[in-house]
Amino acid sequence: MYNLILSNLKNEYYQNHYPNDGQRFVAWYLRNIHGLDTIQAKACITDGANDKQIDAIYIDNQENKIYIIQGKFYSGEVIDASPLREVLSSWAQIQDLAHLQEGANDKLKVKIEEVSKAINDDDYEIVFELITTSALTNSALKDLERFQEEIASNEKIDASLVLVDNDKLKAKYDESINKVKPYINHIFNLERDKYIEVKIGDTKAIIAAIPLKECLSIPGINDGTLFRKNVRQSLGSSNKVNKGIALTIKDNSEDFFFLHNGVTAICSSMKIENERLVVNDLSVVNGCQSLNTIYKTSEIVKKSDRAYILFRFYEINNPLKADKISTCTNSQSAVKPRDLRSNDKNVLKLKKQYEEKYPQGYFITKRGENVNQVKYDKNYIVNLTDLGKQLIAWHSQRPNLSYGETKIFDKYFDQLFRREYAPECVQALNEMWNYIYSRWNDNNEFKLNENLLAMKAYAPYHQLYAISIIACEINQMNDSVPNPYDVYKKMQDNQIVDVIMSFAATVLNSAFDAANTDASDNGKLFVPQNWIKSKTSLKDIRSSVKTFLASLKFAPSMNEVLEKIINGLSMKKENFEARWTAD
Repeated sequence: MYNLILSNLKNEYYQNHYPNDGQRFVAWYLRNIHGLDTIQAKACITDGANDKQIDAIYIDNQENKIYIIQGKFYSGEVIDASPLREVLSSWAQIQDLAHLQEGANDKLKVKIEEVSKAINDDDYEIVFELITTSALTNSALKDLERFQEEIASNEKIDASLVLVDNDKLKAKYDESINKVKPYINHIFNLERDKYIEVKIGDTKAIIAAIPLKECLSIPGINDGTLFRKNVRQSLGSSNKVNKGIALTIKDNSEDFFFLHNGVTAICSSMKIENERLVVNDLSVVNGCQSLNTIYKTSEIVKKSDRAYILFRFYEINNPLKADKISTCTNSQSAVKPRDLRSNDKNVLKLKKQYEEKYPQGYFITKRGENVNQVKYDKNYIVNLTDLGKQLIAWHSQRPNLSYGETKIFDKYFDQLFRREYAPECVQALNEMWNYIYSRWNDNNEFKLNENLLAMKAYAPYHQLYAISIIACEINQMNDSVPNPYDVYKKMQDNQIVDVIMSFAATVLNSAFDAANTDASDNGKLFVPQNWIKSKTSLKDIRSSVKTFLASLKFAPSMNEVLEKIINGLSMKKENFEARWTAD
């Protein structure tokens, strides 16, 4: 992996934006493993003087996780425990954010404020990631487990420590480009009447209750090679879920079969001979945490003669089908409020009305739905998640809440979806959003501050909000919210879509710059993510709209533009309604 990554780091992007291979390595990891774009990755880097042993901080607002990353880009095969001690040092400092911030560099200071807000305002988990192109020595591995236990045992902060060494880094990278192949062959001892063999279509499957102690003999658990298809590797024995599994093994092993979801494995071939299951090219695609926990409680497991675990074995001869099963299984995640709302009667009613109004369109209600891009017009494909975020930004006038889908589909769901809503409005929001979001790219078509571009996951909703504010200000309806369909139709009919979209981007940019300048003038730390998540940003955008419109009045060269905007968005009182309360 070292040579592969070293070659990648010669890319112009890494060479031009980062001063050394250490930072380039962390940026490579953020881009290739966490899937960030070039601007987002750069915004996460905190490495440098006074970095407090923290190379990068990435806050995933959809998964509610804070990744604190320490990278070690070494060419050697093994490293000792010194990087682990650096992680432990950063863990100790994270528990006192005010003290940590005192001597931190400017980028880290900003990130610490973001971390503080995430921890205090929402239920975020901290994940310390030690990433390296080497492997830990045996003594360092013992230190790793001890440090994992120390971090996970803290009752005040939900945190874990994950090692991504050379082998696991390769597994994650291979998974990201979908080229990994399973290698392990093994023989499982079965028990009579505790397995069945079935065939679904052309695929053979074996469902078996395997003695728990049999898991100890499966190769590839400790080094992770058994889980090459898993995106997520072991989170350590002190992870909350894994601690629960270990407790069940210790206190209730006979019921383990009933209390555990089981393990899913694929192989290229398998057959049963004399109560023995022979499998080739074995790969576990669901069950990494469980098997690692079983392995690390081996002494207890050896004594658990009446404990079993459910295994599902699938024989896959087609490599493409094997990759698809692996990808789908690894893509599964916990059920969230958004998933539970997919079959809500109001959501289904809205879906029906939208698809009746737009036969060429499709309303996605379930996460992961595959839409036929040939059958449906991509401009009329609506996603329930995006719509929820658009509704709270436009009708509730709270784009600062659009970043968190959990709250939208839990706390605010009734305000957003328990009412009649016209399909035309759904499509108007969809088209305005697609126009905005498609231009938040590396080309920076709106000429936005780079810090705004780094917040692409949620800041564009403020631009959508700004459009509604522009319509309100022009029509002197500041206490109301305009109908999105009427606004967008006016923009289209008067050929001012480009003008209004650019106007909204300009006021957002101006509001951001003004807030940054104000904080600096008053000796305060300006934190972009915290500003974008606060109501202050809404006040600043509204003020920026007023200022910009006023400036056009006093610029003779802009009178024609101002007249076009005012005439183009002039609407009646009935085109407005009260704000949907969301806080």
